[in-house]
Amino acid sequence: MNNNKLRIATFNLENLDDKPEQKPTLEERIAIMRPQLLRLDADILCLQEIHGQEEEGQPRRLLALQQLLEETPYSDYYQASTVTQDGKQVYDKRNLVILSRFEIIEHEQFKHKYAKPPLYQKVTAIPEEEEAKQVSWERPILHARIKLPGSQILEVINIHLKSKRPDNIPGQKVNHYTWKSSSGWAEGFFLSSMKRVGQALEMRIFIDRLFDANEDALIAVCGDFNAESDEVPVQAICGDVESTGNHQLAKRVLIPCEQTIPESSRFTLLHRGKGNMLDHLLVSRMLLAHYKGAEIHNELLHDESIAFASDEKFPESDHAPVIAEFNL
Repeated sequence: MNNNKLRIATFNLENLDDKPEQKPTLEERIAIMRPQLLRLDADILCLQEIHGQEEEGQPRRLLALQQLLEETPYSDYYQASTVTQDGKQVYDKRNLVILSRFEIIEHEQFKHKYAKPPLYQKVTAIPEEEEAKQVSWERPILHARIKLPGSQILEVINIHLKSKRPDNIPGQKVNHYTWKSSSGWAEGFFLSSMKRVGQALEMRIFIDRLFDANEDALIAVCGDFNAESDEVPVQAICGDVESTGNHQLAKRVLIPCEQTIPESSRFTLLHRGKGNMLDHLLVSRMLLAHYKGAEIHNELLHDESIAFASDEKFPESDHAPVIAEFNL
């Protein structure tokens, strides 16, 4: 191992679970996905959509992930994950996990700590809403402070923003897939966008707190943003000078590592035959100074939106991992 090399990766494992009679089974998924993890050769790995499993008399734990990581170097890594509010167990669905070869000296999760949930009154709901209600994000943000060789500190943030799927509007759906009106669908889409951008705002506020403490901070923001790099959520987190108009904020800009990958290969999810870059690895300028290159392992990525493309046919994830390499 090159002691100066640092590889950071992010990977949405798509509902990693071990439910009874699940198809494909966890064993079938592991057979495909474990080699993918080994190929990443990551020193720090951010994972999304990790479900929790229960055993009688035990708190809910990440048992499916534990099985996936067996016989890999990651099984011995330091680990941090999201947990329920009481801190006693992981969530049943869609946990965030950070695995690190290097010591995680501190970690935290937050939701609505830096941005309170906005109030919104639905206009197409049946019956009509009489007052505004809070709009809350679906998942917390996970932050870990990692001690690198040479005593450098790396701030790693794992995030999974709200999907683009429209939120439910009471009385506006015939069934899970069918809306009664275009207006109802549009309002559901608006609510979904509000959650996605709202959490991006909270993320940006937290990043500015890190820069307030150390403007030369080494920061990596990883995860499934459910947005392209030119869409509002990613732009809000990056904080480009072109957007703020303030050159004095230049040291606080975050840069998407995928920009150095040819555009024809720049995608992490396929939808209706089109490649979408929804998973990102954003880094601070000081970390970018050590940047050597990025990879997207999308050679075998399948398109779950086409006819007959079931999970049983494709046990791997429908997302491709993103990896960035640095020389510190």
